[in-house]
Amino acid sequence: MDALTDVPVAAIVLIILLVLLSFMTIKIVPQSEKYVVERLGKLHAILGPGLNVIVPFIDSVKHKISILERQLPSIEQDAISKDNVLIKASIVVFYRIVSPENTVYRISNIDAAVATTVAGIVRSELGKIDLDEMQSNRAPLNASIKAQLGDATDDWGIEVTRAEVLDINLDSQTLDAMLQQLNAERARRAAVAKAEGEKRAMELKAEGELFTAQKVAEAKRIQADADAYATTTLAAAIRESGMEAIQFEIAKRQIEVMGHIASGNNSRTIILPTDIADAFSAAAKMFAKKPS
Repeated sequence: MDALTDVPVAAIVLIILLVLLSFMTIKIVPQSEKYVVERLGKLHAILGPGLNVIVPFIDSVKHKISILERQLPSIEQDAISKDNVLIKASIVVFYRIVSPENTVYRISNIDAAVATTVAGIVRSELGKIDLDEMQSNRAPLNASIKAQLGDATDDWGIEVTRAEVLDINLDSQTLDAMLQQLNAERARRAAVAKAEGEKRAMELKAEGELFTAQKVAEAKRIQADADAYATTTLAAAIRESGMEAIQFEIAKRQIEVMGHIASGNNSRTIILPTDIADAFSAAAKMFAKKPS
C-alpha cells in the first residue's frame, strides 16, 4: 500500500494517456472492411485490412465501410413490352463497394439510389423487346441491364456483380389470352402432324404400287425376251430344216390340241380328221429324225 502511494499521480496519468494514445493511433481494420479517415474534416486516407497508424486528435475514422457483396431487396417493376403487354418484372441486384470515398461523399443512400436506377433501366429495356423473347431468352436482357447499371453507378464507387430479371408476371386477362393462343398452337401442330402422316402414308402406298408395276413390267419384259428367243430359235430351225421344221411344229401343235380335247370332262367321243393319222405319222418321223 505504501508502494502505491509512493508512485506519483502524474506518472499514473501519463501511463493512462499513453495507453489511450496507442488506441487512438493504432487502427486494426478487419478483412471485410475499409475505414475512411478524415484529417481536420477533410478526406485524408482509406485504411485497408490490417494494422494502420493515424495521428491522434488530427485524424479520425469517420466511416467504416463493409466491402462484402450485398444484395438489394427484390425490386418489382411495372413495364410495357414492345408488343404492348403490361408486365410486372421482379429484379435482383448484387453489388459491392470498391471505392468507399465515392460511396460516402457522392451519395447519401446507396441502396435507394441503386434501386431507383434499376427501375428506370429495366423499364426502358423491357420496352425494347417482345414478351416471348423476354420469357425465352433473358441472357441478353440481363447483360444489358447489368452493363447500363454499371455505367450509371460508376461514380458511386460500387461494382455491380449481378443484375437479373428473375420473374415476369402477367395480369389474368393476358394469361387467359396466352393460354388460348397456346391451345390453338397445339391444335395446329396436331393437325400438321396428322396431315404429314397421311401424306407419308400416301407416298408409301404410291411407292409400293410403283414397285409392283416395275416388277410386273420386268416380268413382261423377261417373258417377251423368252418369246423372242423362242421365235428366233424357230426361225433358225426353219432356215436349217426348211419345211420339215414347219411340218414338225404344226404336227406338235395338233397333237397338243387333241390332248386338250381328249382330257375334257364332257368329251366322250373324239372325231379325228381324215389327215390326223398322217399328222401323227409325220410327227413320229420328225421325232425320230430330231437329234437328241
